[in-house]
Amino acid sequence: MDYLTCVQAIKKKNFEAVYYLHGTEEYMMEAIKQALIEYGMPEEEQDTNLSIYDLEETSIQEVITDAETFPFLGDRKIVLAANADFLRARPQHTDVNHQPDVFLRYLENPAPYSILVITAPYEKVDERKKVVKQLKKVAKAIECKPLQEWNVQDAITTIAQQHNVQIDKEVITYFINEIGTNLMLIHSEMAKLALYVGEGNQIRMKDAETLLSSSENSSALKLMDAIIEKNLTKAINISKDLQKMNEDPIALIALVASQYRTLLQVKLLKQRGFTQQQMASQLKIHTYVAKLSIQRQSKYTLNQLKQAIGLLTETDAQIKTGAMDKSLAFDLLLYQLINQREHVS
Repeated sequence: MDYLTCVQAIKKKNFEAVYYLHGTEEYMMEAIKQALIEYGMPEEEQDTNLSIYDLEETSIQEVITDAETFPFLGDRKIVLAANADFLRARPQHTDVNHQPDVFLRYLENPAPYSILVITAPYEKVDERKKVVKQLKKVAKAIECKPLQEWNVQDAITTIAQQHNVQIDKEVITYFINEIGTNLMLIHSEMAKLALYVGEGNQIRMKDAETLLSSSENSSALKLMDAIIEKNLTKAINISKDLQKMNEDPIALIALVASQYRTLLQVKLLKQRGFTQQQMASQLKIHTYVAKLSIQRQSKYTLNQLKQAIGLLTETDAQIKTGAMDKSLAFDLLLYQLINQREHVS
């Protein structure tokens, strides 16, 4: 089950006795936990029947004792236990003495009046451990990992449906280009768009263009697009708009430099025969970013990418030493970056 389906089930008050949330996308974990609290318990009972633990400070057996204790003046308890480090192959050394056997016995017969949520916000746990195997077998296990290129479109469609609005493929593509695959931003921007167009209506391209906020990464991507298009006017206009929004030219140089470094690394890996997925893993970037970078690096030679990084480094130094005005230096940099590609088809 994916996290969106899980949240939908919770909203319909279809609860599980034990939830096991694992992976590095903590926003998904928080969304599930908040849904459980909102739909699983009246607000007036949360002071007495909602427990929150950190398993790096509290033992799992103490958590289980709480889960087995009857709720106070209510029908249900919700027990949230974060950072289940003892599920990893090499847990961090702490003074907490976990007894997984106590947990295993609980999984055999969970308390019918409690919802227990165990979170492991790690890239990997030790799948060989008996407690991990039992968790995956007994609990509602939800893999919480960042959205991938293949499922981000489905996620956006589902989130739009949750807000009772419609969105077509053209707008979804624009959405991804502007926001990327950050789930928190997708939820936030979709809520804004849904409020703007009204329930039951269609999100049009002009609505998305008017309202969508750009992240820093998106800003850098827009600048790169303008540079690659050899459109100096567009590039300068983007930089001016960003500076009006208090984006410092030094920060913009750093963002653009990171884009060029990624293009250089992708070009080198492509020459070595790496696939898109392998590049994403090697460079620790999202597969969508890897895909864009593969397309963009083809516009440059290896030397041009190295020269561009040199120009960025030189401009950064000129600004920081006071040799040039920030805005003027950045405009000149954009001219140089575009001019160096004039002979490229």
